[in-house]
Amino acid sequence: MDWKPDKIKGKAVYKQIAEHIEKGIQNGLFPIDKPLPSERKLAEAYKVNRSTIVSAYSELEANGLVERKRGSGTIVSKDIWGLTKRRIPSWNKYIERGSFQANMPVAQRIRHISEEASLVNFASGELSNDLMPEDYVRKIMNSKSFTGHLGYDHPQGNIELRETIRDHVKRDKGIETDSDSILVTSGAQQAIHLIIECLLKPGDAVVIENPSYHYSLPIFKSAGLKVFHLDIGKHGINPEELIDLHKKHQIKMIFLNPIFQNPTGTLLPAAKRNRILDLSSEYGIPIVEDDPYSLLNYTEEDTTTLKSLDENGNVLYISSLTKIAASGFRIGWVIGPAPVIERLADAKQQFDFGHSVFSQWIGTEFLRSEYFTEHIDTLKSKLEQKRDIMINSISEFLGEQVDCYFPHGGIHLWCRLTSGIDEIRLLEQAIEEGVIFTPGSILGTNSGYMRLTYGKVSDQEIPVGIKRLADALSKLNRA
Repeated sequence: MDWKPDKIKGKAVYKQIAEHIEKGIQNGLFPIDKPLPSERKLAEAYKVNRSTIVSAYSELEANGLVERKRGSGTIVSKDIWGLTKRRIPSWNKYIERGSFQANMPVAQRIRHISEEASLVNFASGELSNDLMPEDYVRKIMNSKSFTGHLGYDHPQGNIELRETIRDHVKRDKGIETDSDSILVTSGAQQAIHLIIECLLKPGDAVVIENPSYHYSLPIFKSAGLKVFHLDIGKHGINPEELIDLHKKHQIKMIFLNPIFQNPTGTLLPAAKRNRILDLSSEYGIPIVEDDPYSLLNYTEEDTTTLKSLDENGNVLYISSLTKIAASGFRIGWVIGPAPVIERLADAKQQFDFGHSVFSQWIGTEFLRSEYFTEHIDTLKSKLEQKRDIMINSISEFLGEQVDCYFPHGGIHLWCRLTSGIDEIRLLEQAIEEGVIFTPGSILGTNSGYMRLTYGKVSDQEIPVGIKRLADALSKLNRA
């Protein structure tokens, strides 16, 4: 192997190597159906990194010249001159170079195994089937007839649905708006994506809570944003910390979930909510308020939204039917200044040309029916019962091994592992015991925490799952 790639040459080294091997195949230097030199051997011979050889072999594989077989290495294709050979894209290279970031590996693992029947699922953020309004939806479908059209709807969403959302947020959340200031989205997550893609640019500085659901979203990294954190205590964030962050980094947007926050379940006190709005107005920083849980209030505490207090139009308000009714509805919405909504609607139309007319129809009929209030009242009662069962089970089986926030609404319990056990190790052991949860490191910068969600599990499963979690923790403590 006297030939060497020219590292000064303009062409990439891996491409030079791929072309050299291709010529060797053509002139018989590398015989058909025989192994090519190993990646390690070629890397040593050409004085390059092994990854460069991997890329060269991937290029040859994409061109149908070689085949890569586990345990046998890389061989020249038998059918190199045949008409049946088709070129196969090097999909791994495409996957790696795509600009949109993948979910964290731990998050992917949780998603893949969370539906296993044998696992008690404290990881999923959706409601269980028995908490969804399936009976009410059946009643609506049996008593109502769909009379809408089957073509594309308005870019901002069906006008009847937007008017129904307008009435709902005024009645249930004290938010004054109009249908032109509402965009219907595929759940809250699409709303967040649209805001990031349309209103921010790479290099912009944004603030999120720590821990936070937003922390787990790859879209912030994919968009090239600089993300800064406001730490959460048992009474939410400290708004005053925003001042220094803004002075140092020129914050362009704040993402908050102030009411029964995911994952901590904390309720930002009214005084802090007002202070955040004051700072937003003083510095001209828009707020994105994510509000999935304010209707799931087990007490008489003040759950006034930032948007209902917003006198200057500084707040983009996101909510949905996902967490309070059914994840399968895929009905969410953004409320904001009309020009912003028009911009987001234009982008949404480019992505998906709007929502299904059927899901919008069902969402409209359910939201404006008497069933909606009945459903929310029943849901709150059942969720509060689940929370209490979980708290009691933790007290019985885990005792002082965890320190948990006590939420007055929502569906999440945030717990600190007092023994210092790594939560990723605990997750792996817990899976072996038959229970799954969300490690805190997926949702924030601090280790040693876990989110236990009680919306998906039955009352009977909760003590079983907590007992399994205690068994997993006990085994790690003895190791």
